[in-house]
Amino acid sequence: MDWKIELIHVPVSDVDRAKEFYTRIGFHPDHDQTPYEGLRFVQMTPPGSACSIAFGTNLGGTLAPGTLDVIQVVVPDADAALAQLRDAGVEAEGVDEQAWGRFVTFADPDGNRWTLQQLPSWAAGAA
Repeated sequence: MDWKIELIHVPVSDVDRAKEFYTRIGFHPDHDQTPYEGLRFVQMTPPGSACSIAFGTNLGGTLAPGTLDVIQVVVPDADAALAQLRDAGVEAEGVDEQAWGRFVTFADPDGNRWTLQQLPSWAAGAA
């Protein structure tokens, strides 16, 4: 039986600002629904990813906006990812060279931190 992570909630304080930010860096806006007053659900998917993120209003959860610091995304080229983020006006840190990969980090407008990892050549085919 396969277990697939397909949706991760990201706590944000301003849904429209978050949607604009993630769209600007290349995420696809899959859904933006308000099924009833007071509840809004936005789902966005990074390019090429099978896993999406979700945020909105009154979705529950216990994380405060800006406290998420656990999402790591694999990219084919850390330098290109850094350039794409900076071209979109995002202050990104990188490239951090480690034996286990090359890393770029950035934060969304709330301060939720993301890490992008380019796998080392010896590990790229091991997945």
